[in-house]
Amino acid sequence: MTTLPPLILGSTSPYRRELLQRLKLPFEVMSPQVDEDPLPGEAPALLATRLALAKAQAVAAQRPDAIVIGSDQVADFEGMAIGKPGTHERAVQQLRAMSGHSVVFQTAVAVVRPATGYAAARLVPVTVRFRRLSDAEIESYLRAEQPYDCAGSAKSEALGIALVEAISSDDPSALVGLPLIATCALLREAGLDPLVSK
Repeated sequence: MTTLPPLILGSTSPYRRELLQRLKLPFEVMSPQVDEDPLPGEAPALLATRLALAKAQAVAAQRPDAIVIGSDQVADFEGMAIGKPGTHERAVQQLRAMSGHSVVFQTAVAVVRPATGYAAARLVPVTVRFRRLSDAEIESYLRAEQPYDCAGSAKSEALGIALVEAISSDDPSALVGLPLIATCALLREAGLDPLVSK
């Protein structure tokens, strides 16, 4: 019987950890040390893809025996990257700006297996159309959920769904932070099939 390499999630995000647990594969978690600043003129989709791969490669450099998953999400509002707000004031500004508009959450996942030279990434965009939001709704939501660690200031898997008119995506898990359909496909390509690698 072939011993499978360790699987490592190169992310400290509790959202990504919870999503990966759905695949019922044993995995470790490591924090990737990566500069997440965008390059000059870098489009949000390219930024998300580059960072997902960079995170996986950074962890793989420390653990060349493993298969490493990296992921990144950038909120793309009219071609501009919107990051995690960090503060209440910035979250208010983000939600006011996005009120009544569509935002594309560019979520990328990468898988790297140094032992075989495998490295690939996939981008899964999710379009979210926000309702027209009053200041009272924005304040109420932010006080209830404090989503200051989420790109675009909204958690669709919780109360943030009340801010939204519609969501369009090929993979519903992408919006939460780790597109599991693409993750499974990349893992299979890397030699780890979630359905048989138990």
